[in-house]
Amino acid sequence: MSKRCYYETLECEKSATVETLKSAYRKLAMKFHPDRNPGDAQAEVRFKEINEAYDVLKDDQKRAAYDRFGHAAFEAGMGRAGANSFDFAGSFSDVFEDFFGDLMGGRRSRRSTRGQDLRYNL
Repeated sequence: MSKRCYYETLECEKSATVETLKSAYRKLAMKFHPDRNPGDAQAEVRFKEINEAYDVLKDDQKRAAYDRFGHAAFEAGMGRAGANSFDFAGSFSDVFEDFFGDLMGGRRSRRSTRGQDLRYNL
């Protein structure tokens, strides 16, 4: 079963403001809240969908990722809103160096890890 569009779930347009999304979320959450619909499994499922949709759309970064990639932005491999995003350029560079490093005069020393020179005082 494919997931429903988050904007459709909240009954809003894609261009809706954060305030409009919040208002729609509150209205629908009240309507489908499990306490108002005891024993109604469909209302409970709908309530969870509404919460999930609002959780993504209220956050600017998550919303941008959703607008660009849809639900795939939050599936395995993409990470939650880019938290575990894949560094394609860095990985390709490593693979290229593994294959062609010996042919081009031997292996070069490994580059330092990005951010290795950062220091945090706690």
